[in-house]
Amino acid sequence: MSDRIEFEGQQENEVEEYEKVCFLCHRPESVVGKMIDLPNNICVCSDCMQKSFDAMNNMPFDINQLTNTPGIHFMNLSDLEGVIPKKQKIKKKKEGEPRKPIIDIKDIPAPHKIKAQLDEYVVGQEHAKKAMAVAVYNHYKRVATDTMDDIEIEKSNMLMIGPTGCGKTYLVKTLAKLLDVPLAITDATSLTEAGYIGDDIESVVSKLLAAADNDVEKAEQGIIFIDEIDKIAKKKNTSQRDVSGESVQQGMLKLLEGSEVEVPVGANSKNAMVPLTTINTKNILFICGGAFPDLENIIKERLNKQSSMGFIADLKDKYNHEKNLLSKVTVEDLRNFGMIPEFIGRLPIIFSLQGLDEDMLVKILKEPKNAILKQYQKLLALDEVKLEFSEDALHAIAAKAMKKDTGARALRSIIEEFMLDIMYEIPKDDNIGMVTITKEYIEGTGAPMITMRGQAKIADTTS
Repeated sequence: MSDRIEFEGQQENEVEEYEKVCFLCHRPESVVGKMIDLPNNICVCSDCMQKSFDAMNNMPFDINQLTNTPGIHFMNLSDLEGVIPKKQKIKKKKEGEPRKPIIDIKDIPAPHKIKAQLDEYVVGQEHAKKAMAVAVYNHYKRVATDTMDDIEIEKSNMLMIGPTGCGKTYLVKTLAKLLDVPLAITDATSLTEAGYIGDDIESVVSKLLAAADNDVEKAEQGIIFIDEIDKIAKKKNTSQRDVSGESVQQGMLKLLEGSEVEVPVGANSKNAMVPLTTINTKNILFICGGAFPDLENIIKERLNKQSSMGFIADLKDKYNHEKNLLSKVTVEDLRNFGMIPEFIGRLPIIFSLQGLDEDMLVKILKEPKNAILKQYQKLLALDEVKLEFSEDALHAIAAKAMKKDTGARALRSIIEEFMLDIMYEIPKDDNIGMVTITKEYIEGTGAPMITMRGQAKIADTTS
């Protein structure tokens, strides 16, 4: 009996918290007005109910005659119970309550504090961490002071450029953990022009609404990270319609600048039979990131054009071995890559991330809070075995990762390969106390050093 009362109480709270949605037209209560409640938790708006009555009155025959006609089945309302899931319901706006920022201006962490927290998880990329910390700090100051005076602060949307595996997505994911704000991470590769198979442009805002638990006011103050933004670059030398390139950039212009857009609730497409709600993107911070392959060649070509003939001229191969060539990127280079000027203009903060060298890869292995080595040390600690890596072994792993040319992503696959036999053999013997990974084991010329509880010896676990 008490369980039933508790369940009914939960249902009442849910009804009060979320808007009702019309079962037929899928419009929320805030758009169509008061709903008509039918049995089994079904709601219909007055427009749809009137249309239903009009259709029944205009029938040339008696509907009751059809009930006994074989082959005609009438829908039972009890079959429709719970048809609209919770993820497609919109949270109610409380009447009369003034709009409040989700972070109070006094509680906004200063840029140096945001960067200090990012430092615990991300190695290097000092400029990128500074830029992100300042942008997020300014974003929530802007949200908090939106209605305070006549001076309107503009948005500081960002564009991150960096080679694969340098930490673009990881930076934003770490930021999502540190800040208690709605943050959606989405991908630009599946976006297409409206009317084509694929995700509509509004789906990026739809994901933010889902991250905000369908609370429109909360979502309007969130952050959206669009990864792989270079994949929507304008296609060159093509006679076909560019439905996933330039047209997507054009469709995103209003989103980036700030406008009211209709967003599907709980779906990626407006064509799905789901409720639609209006979201203003004026206070949503957009962060775009991409690897931009071949952008270095465009930069190099521009820099080489500036060299001239003569004794004091720059050499043509001066920039061939430049490590941080992406830091010299300009708007002109991005235009040559295939980004339209209107799109770049709405991303005023453009910065690059450095490619990783061997020393940075070694630091990534051991320094961050959730470093790969710390993860394996924790796994073996559960078996009461200590795991150590020699400094030479770490440099050998980093050297192998550099050859793969996929950045920090290569580290995991390399360590997985070498740890397979160790993770398989260690649980067999309860007397093993410590395992030390050596450079010889990584290079395939030796074995890891195994220390037994109470005495030390070297053994090959792979035999």
